[in-house]
Amino acid sequence: MSHFVIAGITQMETIVNVERIPMEYTPMTSVPNSIHIAPGGDAYNETVALTWLGDDVRLMSVVEKNRDLGIFNSPDRKVAISTEYMLPLVDAMPMQVILCDKERRQQIFEDIKGLRDIHYDMSMVAPSVAYSDMVVLSNANFCRPFIEVAQRYNKPITVNIHEFRREKEKYNADFLSAASILYFSDDTITEDPFDFVKSIADKYHTDIIILGQGSKGLVLYDRKRNINVHYNTVKTNEVVNTAGAGNALLACFLHFYLETGDSTTAIKDALLFASYKIGYVGTSTGFLTVEQLEQWRNLIWGIKAPGTV
Repeated sequence: MSHFVIAGITQMETIVNVERIPMEYTPMTSVPNSIHIAPGGDAYNETVALTWLGDDVRLMSVVEKNRDLGIFNSPDRKVAISTEYMLPLVDAMPMQVILCDKERRQQIFEDIKGLRDIHYDMSMVAPSVAYSDMVVLSNANFCRPFIEVAQRYNKPITVNIHEFRREKEKYNADFLSAASILYFSDDTITEDPFDFVKSIADKYHTDIIILGQGSKGLVLYDRKRNINVHYNTVKTNEVVNTAGAGNALLACFLHFYLETGDSTTAIKDALLFASYKIGYVGTSTGFLTVEQLEQWRNLIWGIKAPGTV
């Protein structure tokens, strides 16, 4: 079991399954079981996934004032997350609407409300960071002070970079420079994927970079192992909805990377974890157990768990 501090966005998400993106105009569409509303957000989804895998996670996030925190622990979910560090600081809950089509394309509408202007209570951060094995951050404004605390205690930092654009790179420079591990989605990246990853790694001296490429798979860069390679997706489940797959993949990678120190084995586990998750609607549902992961790992990759024959 590893110990994580995760700081980032928690929001309410509405996921809508649509026939195709871009959509053709129609005044009314009625499809049973096509709309799903639940808590989400990068930090929340990663917290649920890591808790599911058996890790100890302290989620440091921001929610709406007077919000019933019970909504973040569904009664039908087998694990519960701690809401102790989810602070009620914003007047309205951040929201996101995600349109998903059958080709795994997404169109996202985001409203973070007053999130850009809030400040997290850093007095409670240092003891948790000191206890942790890793600090995982979203590139949200209120997460910037966490960088200094993590560096003070010499803790590795992972950053999930939300919607990277070259023209706005300078606003993320502190996150990019501080991170040992970076995760990007290629949704807004137009450069050659290998060139992009290498340029970021060379500029910011990053140890590991994961570039998610949706249905195409991903690119994994590992400085110490001198690799910059592509992995295809794997199939463990029929695709129902891809929202949250990147968060699931990153969380699973971190779990197994801290456990084994092997980025290539960890990324294979992460691909399995994400491929199963997309068989379910909802960004924080549909996770494999560790035992199920071991079975799929042996079946697809031929890698057996340590100590097995």
